[in-house]
Amino acid sequence: MTNLQKSKIAVLIPCYQEERTVGKVVQDFKRALPDAEIYVFDNNCTDQTARVAQAAGAIVYREKRQGKGHVVAAMFEQVDADIYVMVDGDDTYDASSVNLLLEPIFKGDADITVAGRLHQFGDKSFRNFHILGNRLVCHIINRMFDSNISDIFSGYRAFTREAARLIPITARGFDVETELTLQALYRGLVIKEVEAPYGERPEGSFSKLQTGSDGVLVLLKLFLMIRSYKPLTFFGGLSIAVLALAMLAAIRPLAEFVVDHSVHSIASFVLAATLVVLSAFSLGLGLVLNSINLRLLEVEKLIRKWNSQPGSK
Repeated sequence: MTNLQKSKIAVLIPCYQEERTVGKVVQDFKRALPDAEIYVFDNNCTDQTARVAQAAGAIVYREKRQGKGHVVAAMFEQVDADIYVMVDGDDTYDASSVNLLLEPIFKGDADITVAGRLHQFGDKSFRNFHILGNRLVCHIINRMFDSNISDIFSGYRAFTREAARLIPITARGFDVETELTLQALYRGLVIKEVEAPYGERPEGSFSKLQTGSDGVLVLLKLFLMIRSYKPLTFFGGLSIAVLALAMLAAIRPLAEFVVDHSVHSIASFVLAATLVVLSAFSLGLGLVLNSINLRLLEVEKLIRKWNSQPGSK
């Protein structure tokens, strides 16, 4: 048995209005991981979620800041464990799959594991366009970070203590899964996906995810984080796009110069020249920010290395 297998495991369950399901989720994980401690984080529930969770044997905390991102940040700050298992309280995830989720961590093959839901799911497990949106976001992230993520929105994950401590969470809502993945990839953490069944919500239980508003929030988070953590890709792509517009604007002035040896379309010429300058500026900004990013990442790694040395604390 490895040291990790002897480690303290905490199951973290963020909840908002889940009185119908949270009791079963707690009991299922107590059976699957008898030695783990189960924590339910009550995010201002007005129903009996907290009471039901406590009766089922969970340790209940309350997070007064509304939003799943705030809850996840509070879970990692307030709970001390060697390995964290995060799972939604809606009884759509299979507790018996938790050992598959933990196996790559026990073996030392992963810092974070994610239960992929896109292979085994019910007819009503996903809303319209959710799978399409998931694949679109995954495709963008995989291109940007040379990764192989297939389900970025899964709420069933496991983290080592080090991974949980390394990821700063700024998200407030359901964009937190996107941030967890992007922050981990940026820091070079190893993410492994395992297939796990994904069920339908029980009758009377309702999803709090809003397809339109939360989808926009996820895309905005993706946009901002790519700009922040992949500045050369972001501003370099912008530079190419602006340069293409400059070339379109320059077609007429160049044609006039070739034919008449003079330029009559002064406005188009000025526009093209301005766009070329903006393109160069965007590329230069991307190079500078990318260099700063790399230096900051080096400093972060040096601090981690220093803190991990015996006698450094």
